Amino acid sequence: MTGIPARPALFLVALSVLTSACGLSAELDREADPARTASRARPAASPPAADVPPTPPFEIPDSLCPTTGLRASTSMVTAAMGLRAMTVTLTNCSRADRRLEGYPDVRVRGADRKPMPVTVLKGPGPITTLEDPGPHPVPLKPGESAYSVFVWRYSAVDAATLDGSGVYVEIAPAAGVPRQTVEPDGGLDIGDTGLLGTTAWQKTAD
Repeated sequence: MTGIPARPALFLVALSVLTSACGLSAELDREADPARTASRARPAASPPAADVPPTPPFEIPDSLCPTTGLRASTSMVTAAMGLRAMTVTLTNCSRADRRLEGYPDVRVRGADRKPMPVTVLKGPGPITTLEDPGPHPVPLKPGESAYSVFVWRYSAVDAATLDGSGVYVEIAPAAGVPRQTVEPDGGLDIGDTGLLGTTAWQKTAD
């Protein structure tokens, strides 16, 4: 299959939406009501130390934490012309330290749950020039997260695959580990391009 030309400028637009939503929200708050935001920014007087309850340890109910101790979630799909991107996050929901290294193990299934003919790449090329940190140890304490960026290019072969809805992605921290199934918010409209790029796991900033 021939490489798909990268469009770095379009990806920067898509990625900026993925990485700057919190900052943008705060800026909109300041613009809407500077006085309220300034007041809210002033720290309140701390209560006496004896009145501060101890911080409970991080814990997710066992019913919501997979056997791997890592819970998968995805961001909304960001679109820029023909380029698509979303982040996949793994959160350590266990009571023990975990460690990731390398790339996610991924399988794509259609609405009928049958495997789709998608080639999952270790790295974002040839889809885009997004920088890939490459495999490296990612230690995760309870409550900490790591993420991988998934990228692909839109190409629907018919109206049935136009929005990519009803497509499921099975994700594991690495090959040989049980996968979790997620349905991307915004669909996975890979269509006949058949390529899905992934970046190596990297630590989510605090």
